[in-house]
Amino acid sequence: MGGETIWRGYDRAALDAQYNNRARIPQYVDYFDRWLEWSEATRRALPGGRDVAYGALPVETLDIFPAERADAPVLIMIHGGYWYSLDKHHDSFVAEGCRPHGVATVVVNYGLAPDYGMDEIVRQNRAAAAWVWRNAASFGGDPSRIHALGQSAGGHLAAMLLATDWPAFGDGLPPGLVRSAVSISGIYELEPIRLCYLNDRLGMDEAEARRNSPAAQRYPVAAPLMLVSGDIESEEYARQAEAMAAVWAAHGYPLDRLELPGFNHFTMADQLREPESDLTRAVMAQMGVGG
Repeated sequence: MGGETIWRGYDRAALDAQYNNRARIPQYVDYFDRWLEWSEATRRALPGGRDVAYGALPVETLDIFPAERADAPVLIMIHGGYWYSLDKHHDSFVAEGCRPHGVATVVVNYGLAPDYGMDEIVRQNRAAAAWVWRNAASFGGDPSRIHALGQSAGGHLAAMLLATDWPAFGDGLPPGLVRSAVSISGIYELEPIRLCYLNDRLGMDEAEARRNSPAAQRYPVAAPLMLVSGDIESEEYARQAEAMAAVWAAHGYPLDRLELPGFNHFTMADQLREPESDLTRAVMAQMGVGG
């Protein structure tokens, strides 16, 4: 017999199952290990800055992979891990897919739960984007062409960058500092996260969950958003994408939906290593790069 319904017909056990990607895909450790291996090779092969501080906290660092030419568009990569695991060292490989297109890549680190709450995690990613804008020229980047990409929790954070009132966040920052965002298998409503097992680490209350839900934000600039989904994901992930698509449609802002058949929550990111993959080419097109 099921327990009490807590979210859209799900009891706690069923809601946990919807969001427990590691239980749904037990070989997830293999994917994490592969990303680390690829990323270590990328850091050896490509020039750039490592562990560059964008803030005062030890966790506030980023890695820079410049393009071969100056005045390059910049892609900010935000890692996933449900806000409590992984770090920037898992995602350096994204630069392998970007550099052949003349794009600089910045991979952001941020504090993890339970040491850092959701408000602070969002603030840190905004601070990283502000640092990139202020310092882009120092690594050959064009501050007028900054874009964001994230997977899972990183997809949530990339969307939150678009919701930022940049002039209010920092002196001299322009509206539309982040020109577009790509969210791969992102989370756009945090209330089900608050109600499931993940909140044991995150510790959100209802107000914090709403404050940091992309689907509940106002968006001051009509920036393009791409929502990327695989077909080997839970019903809640599909619903989350539909909810965010509806928000963007209601604003009348540019929206692209990319569905990748045969990909699960983890394997979609693998495509970002390949310069000519469907996903990389779609990201470049949204950034206005290439034909």
